[in-house]
Amino acid sequence: MNQMRIFSVKLNDGHLMPTLGFGTSAPNKVSKSLAEEAIKMAIDIGYRHIDSAHLYMNEEEVGRAIQKKIESGTVKREDIFCTSKLWSTYLRPELVQTGLEMTLKKLQLNYVDLYLIHFPGGLKPGKELMPMDTQGNVIFDRVDICATWEILEKCKDAGLVKSIGVSNFNRRQIEKILNKPGLKYKPVCNQVECHPYLNQSKLLEFCKSKDIVLTAFAALGSDAEKDWVTKNKPPLLEDPVIKAIAEKHMRSPAQVALRYQLQRGVVVLAKSFNEKRMKENFQVFDFQLTPEDMKKLDGLNRNIRYLEDLQEGEGHPDYPFNDDY
Repeated sequence: MNQMRIFSVKLNDGHLMPTLGFGTSAPNKVSKSLAEEAIKMAIDIGYRHIDSAHLYMNEEEVGRAIQKKIESGTVKREDIFCTSKLWSTYLRPELVQTGLEMTLKKLQLNYVDLYLIHFPGGLKPGKELMPMDTQGNVIFDRVDICATWEILEKCKDAGLVKSIGVSNFNRRQIEKILNKPGLKYKPVCNQVECHPYLNQSKLLEFCKSKDIVLTAFAALGSDAEKDWVTKNKPPLLEDPVIKAIAEKHMRSPAQVALRYQLQRGVVVLAKSFNEKRMKENFQVFDFQLTPEDMKKLDGLNRNIRYLEDLQEGEGHPDYPFNDDY
């Protein structure tokens, strides 16, 4: 039986998306070759949903790992669900396809299964990931996100992507696309930070009402070693409530945090380059949290963002996190 079909969700365009994905972002000090080895290992363990992005600067390694596993006969291309993201310096309509084609070349793929607008706010186009002025301020770019979306729809029609969606969008920004005159394809998902300390319940409810899947990144809290992670936040997996639930089920706190999302109907990304933890994170389909467990986990919400700064900062006119959701 095709593993994709066992634990997958059907997107609003008919494609299937595995509900557990493998995240590939890593702190700068992690060598690129380690990322490649980890992705090969993840595929061997059983992960079929691989989440990448131009911003992570490791698309070549992701591509090589996938190619090697296809060449060895471990998987076929259609077994892998590969996501990548359009970075903010490519949001102008005339740059969208350039950004996508660059990603496809690096990944050595003819198409990606899912392509997301990484962030709703544009940055000055150019080679720099984070264009700065002489004072060290990020240089913003005002872009009509609906015009960007129209090009993504064309890329989908051209077969360069199977599905299109968004990331880090709030309700208002999603509605802007949904209300666009002549909309051809709705976003299939919105990938956002989501964990028991930031459970995104209002955004989840809204997305479900529009048949948009919510995908959770930083589902285990986040790695404080990453440059963009806000420091001095409480470590999620050391929360006594999560630890007590984990003990009761004879599971790890990480497994509880991942299972929590799956039971809420959220697609969840697990990120670890440690083989033991990667295997552990994959073992989340063979146990069930009780309604009481779920209620306790819901009660942990305190609107803590591990990635509140993100790359573009609060000064951006399209910064998404000033809204309630």
